[in-house]
Parts: sequence; structure tokens; C-alpha cells
Amino acid sequence: MDPILEINDLSVSFGDGLQHVLRDINLQIEAGCSLVLLGESGCGKTVLLKNLIGLLRPTVGEVCFQGQSISNLSEEALTEIRTRYGFVFQQAALFDSMTTFRNIAFPLIQHTKKSSEEIREIVMNLINEVGLPESVCNKKPAELSGGMRKRVGFARALVLEPEIVLYDEPTTGLDPIMTDVINELMLKVATTRDVTSIIVTHEMRTAKKNADRVLMLYPLPKLDDEESQILFDGQEEEMIDYHDPRVRQFVLGDSKLVV
Repeated sequence: MDPILEINDLSVSFGDGLQHVLRDINLQIEAGCSLVLLGESGCGKTVLLKNLIGLLRPTVGEVCFQGQSISNLSEEALTEIRTRYGFVFQQAALFDSMTTFRNIAFPLIQHTKKSSEEIREIVMNLINEVGLPESVCNKKPAELSGGMRKRVGFARALVLEPEIVLYDEPTTGLDPIMTDVINELMLKVATTRDVTSIIVTHEMRTAKKNADRVLMLYPLPKLDDEESQILFDGQEEEMIDYHDPRVRQFVLGDSKLVV
């Protein structure tokens, strides 16, 4: 089976090519996989995620979705492709002036011709699916807790029934209990819906609970010129005994481990 996403020789630089963030990334992602992208701050996880949906464009190389290169598409063509993705932003990225109901319904209003009754049914089902009470419908984001805003973001990401869901640091800023709630929600989405999940995080708890496959990136300034930026590609349980001490250091969270 062909991969749903394929990254070919992708490099990304900023500042007239002076700031190199990603270098020579080659990756295939199978449909239905839950891939966790790990790594310390500044290693390019979010930059890679944004390239997968065309929010950023590669300096060199390409991203292919179901065999079609999206890296040089027009914005109009990209907008159509993006309706097949769901994106859960780090800070939820909700519209402050809209109610919860309107935030979730927004993609349906923008991209479909569904009736108001159909939209209401879809939104209410999603509100229930992500574990929110119906009373949140008329509340605006400022009236919701951080965990509630995250779950509204989840519902909005799922409203068009995407083939791929991208998560950018979905548990950042949450307490341990709410972190586990969000991890369980991601697991539920992966197991009950026909989706491919790609999760950017720095938390091993998220990888342990959600990953079919783990990819660990490393910051380019800390690498030799010929070293691959992908330090690890495999199963989460293999990381603790991996031969590269930089991988073990990340798993253990031990700054004193000699690398």
C-alpha cells in the first residue's frame, strides 16, 4: 500500500537561508498509523508538521499527500487539500468572538453546503464525543478552562471527518490529569475513526500512550554535517535501550547523562 504522506529530501531554512531548521528529511507515513514526533525545543518538530499541511513550504524537497506533491500548489488548491486534514493547534487557536458551537461549526459553514439542522447534529455529536457538556455551546473561549478549549479544538479538527489529524503539542500547559484526558482522547480518535495521527510533543507519556511509531528529531546545530537529523525511528519501548545515548537521555530526562 502506498503511504498517505511522503516526505522527500525536505530541508527548511529561514532568514535568507542562514537559519537551517530541517535538513534532508525523508519519511513515509502509512495510512492509519499514529506517529509521534519527539525532540527537544528547536529541533524542527512543528516546522515539519506545518510543512505536512502546507502552512510552511520547504526550501528544498517536497511533501506528497496520497502521491500528489503539495509543496508547490496554489493557495486555492492547498485550501481544498486541507479540508482532508484536521489540525489541533498548541493553544487551540479558537476564534475569540465566536461561541463554542460556532467555532466547531465554522469549517462546515465554510466548506460544505449542509443545512443548519445537519450542522447542529454534527456539532452536538462531536461535543459529546470530546466529553464536553452541552452547556458550553453558547460560551466563548474566554469562559472556558484550558482543558475545555483544547477539547473544542479537537472537535473542530474532526468536524470535516479528516483523513489525517495533526496535533501540535496538544498537552502543553495542562496539569497531569488533564494531560491524561487529552492523551485518552487522542487514543480514542485513533481507534474509533479511520484516521492517520501525527502528534508533535516533548512528553514521553504522550508517546507511550499513543504511538504506533516514534520519530525523534535532533537540533541541527548539535549535529555533525553528515549526521541524520532523525536520531530514532521505531517503537517507543525500544528507546530506553537504544544505542544512541542522546535518545536515552531524552527518554530519561537526565541532563547529567553523558552523550
